[in-house]
Amino acid sequence: MTTRIIAVTRTDLQRLEQFLDSELMLVMGGQRPHLKALREKLQRATVVESPEMLPDIVTMNSTIYLHDLDRGEPDIYTLVYPDEACIAEGKLSIFSPLGAEIFGRRVGETLQFQVGERDSHKRIDKLSFQPERVGAFNL
Repeated sequence: MTTRIIAVTRTDLQRLEQFLDSELMLVMGGQRPHLKALREKLQRATVVESPEMLPDIVTMNSTIYLHDLDRGEPDIYTLVYPDEACIAEGKLSIFSPLGAEIFGRRVGETLQFQVGERDSHKRIDKLSFQPERVGAFNL
């Protein structure tokens, strides 16, 4: 799993750190490799105020068009906090392996990460919605 991240908003950073440090996270298995990698990514991230976020970076509540390079099929997800996650509705938890990997990444990037024992490869094709881009700073 890669540990690359471009930027994170101060709001997203604070909320994610609270979740990662919560008792619920310990019960959910907060030491899983992708969550440890997410924590490391957050520690190295450039922190910006919401209005300064670049419009092509995946932030919380962004809707992302991914291309699954293994299957050759598109996927559409909205990246959400775990209490809002519902994969049947396309709401992907930040604490899933894919969610942790795409957070903070840029449109056009190709990702390789582990899902169970299998490697997965995806490309971020576009963001159809990014809260910061439309001035929705409190989502």
